Amino acid sequence: MAVSANRLELLQIADAVAREKVIDRQIVLAAMEDAIQKAARSRYGQETEVRAEINPKTGEIRLSRLLEVVEQIENDATQILLEDARRKNPAAQLGDWIAETLPPFDFGRIAAQSAKQVIVQKVREAERDRQYDEFKDRVGSIVNGLVKRVEYGNVVVDLGRGEAIIRRDELLPREVFRPGDRIRAYLFDVRREQRGPQVFLSRTHPQFMAKLFEQEVPEIYDGIIEVKAVARDPGSRAKIAVISRDSSIDPVGACVGMRGSRVQAVVGELQGEKVDIIPWSPDVAAFIVNALQPAEVSKVVLDEDSEKIEVVVPEAQLSLAIGRRGQNVRLASQLTGWDIDILTEAEESERRQKEFVARTQTFMQALNVDEVVGQLLASEGFRTVEEVAYVDASDVASIEGFDEDTAAEIQTRARGYLARIEAELDEKRRALGVEDDLKGVEGVTTAMLVALGENDVKSVEDLAGCATDDLVGWSERKDGELTKHPGYLDSFELSREEAEAIIVAARVKAGWIEPPAAPAEAAAESGAEAGAEAVEAAGHGA
Repeated sequence: MAVSANRLELLQIADAVAREKVIDRQIVLAAMEDAIQKAARSRYGQETEVRAEINPKTGEIRLSRLLEVVEQIENDATQILLEDARRKNPAAQLGDWIAETLPPFDFGRIAAQSAKQVIVQKVREAERDRQYDEFKDRVGSIVNGLVKRVEYGNVVVDLGRGEAIIRRDELLPREVFRPGDRIRAYLFDVRREQRGPQVFLSRTHPQFMAKLFEQEVPEIYDGIIEVKAVARDPGSRAKIAVISRDSSIDPVGACVGMRGSRVQAVVGELQGEKVDIIPWSPDVAAFIVNALQPAEVSKVVLDEDSEKIEVVVPEAQLSLAIGRRGQNVRLASQLTGWDIDILTEAEESERRQKEFVARTQTFMQALNVDEVVGQLLASEGFRTVEEVAYVDASDVASIEGFDEDTAAEIQTRARGYLARIEAELDEKRRALGVEDDLKGVEGVTTAMLVALGENDVKSVEDLAGCATDDLVGWSERKDGELTKHPGYLDSFELSREEAEAIIVAARVKAGWIEPPAAPAEAAAESGAEAGAEAVEAAGHGA
C-alpha cells in the first residue's frame, strides 16, 4: 500500500466500513490516519511526532512532522532552533510547534499489516461504543430478536445491531427455543466488558410482565393506570397490583380486557402463567387483604417496626390463603413488601388465650395475688408489672371488685417487685463489669445495661462507638424473604430513633460531640446571629 494510493478508493473503503459497522465515517477516517501515523513512525523513527491528515472530500493524504521550537536542540527528531523555525514561520515563538511536510512513501509488508491492525482495532472499539450507547438507553424495555444459537441452555439473541444473551435461569421453565425462533424479552442490564458490551435479557423478570401489560393495555401506556408492584413465580403464577388515576376507569377491568383478551395475550406470552390482577391501596392492611385473593381474610394485625403482619383467616380458607407449597402467601409477601404470617381463627384464639394465661401468671407471681386478681388485671389490658405500678391509681381502682385501698396495695406490691428486680439487675450489671458512668446515659435502663454488658459494651466509650443497627438490629430482604438480624437491645422493642438518641447521649457524655441544641435554643441562637450580622452591617454602612 502506498500513501499515494487511489484517493477515491480510500474514501470508498471508509464509506463501506462505516455503513457495514453502522459507525460514523469520520471515525473510520481517524482510524486510517492513526494507522498511517504508526506506519510513518516505523519509517521516520518512533520518537518522531508524525501527523497524518486525510481530506474527507478528496481523499488526499498529507504527512507532516511536528517540531518544538527551542533555544538549544537536544533531539533533532522533535526539536528545531528558533531562527530555523522563523525561516518557515516568521511569527514562531519559543515553545511553539512547527509542522514540516514529509514526502510520501511506500508501506512495507510489516508496516501495512500493523496499519491494518490499528484500523481494525479502532473500528471495533467504535462499534462497541456504538452498541453500548444504543442499548444502555433501552434498559427497562422489551426487545424483539431472533434466536441465533443456544449454548448450554443459554440463548444468544440477534437484535439486529448487536447480540444479547438470555441466561438459562432467566428463561421460563420448560421453555425451549431453536435457532431462527422469534423471541421477546426484557432488557435489564448492559455492561461494558473486554470483549464488547454485554446485553442481558430476561423472561422471568417481574418487570417483563409489567411491560407486556403496558403494551396490551393503552391506559397503562397513557399513564391513566399505574402498575405499582409485581411479584412472579415464573411459569406458574404471578400477582400484579394496579391503581387508576381516573375514578371512572376500573384498573382491574381495564387490564383484564373484553372477555379477558388483554390478560390472555400476556398469559400466552408467559407460557400460561396464571396472573392475579389486584387493586393497589395506600392502606397497607387493605392492600394485603387484596394481595391474598382469592382467599377471604377475617382480620389483620400490623407490626410496622418489623414490617410484619398477622393475617387471620377462617379454617376453610387456610389452604387457599397459603396456596400450593406456600405460593400464594409468598407472592403476596413479595408484592406488598411485608412479612405475612397466616393464622386460622382457632389458632389466633388459642394464642390469645396463651398470652392471657402468661400475663395472669406474671401478675400472680410478681404481686403475690390469687388467680382471680391476676385474670382481672390481664383482662383489663394490663400487659406488664410496670404498667400496673405507674398507672394512675384511679385506673386500677376502677376495675370491678377493686377499691382504692386494694389498688394502693397492688401498686405498692408492684413497685416493691420492680425495686427487687432492679437491685438484682444492678448486681448482675456489676458482675459483668459494666461501668457506673453508663447508668448516667439518658434512655438507658438497668436491664439494658445487663444486655449491653453481655454483648461486651461496658463503658460510655463502647456505647458511643456503636451504630444504630448494633442496638436494634436490621432486616434485609433476599429472594423475597425478610431476614431479621437481632441487635444488643432487640428484646426491649426500641425504635431506631430511640436507639439513635441513646448513642448521641453516650457520645455527648464521652465528650466526642457537643450536645445538640433544643429547637427553641437553636431558633434563639439563629435569631441572635442574624441580629448581630444586621448590627455589623449597619455599622459598616455608617
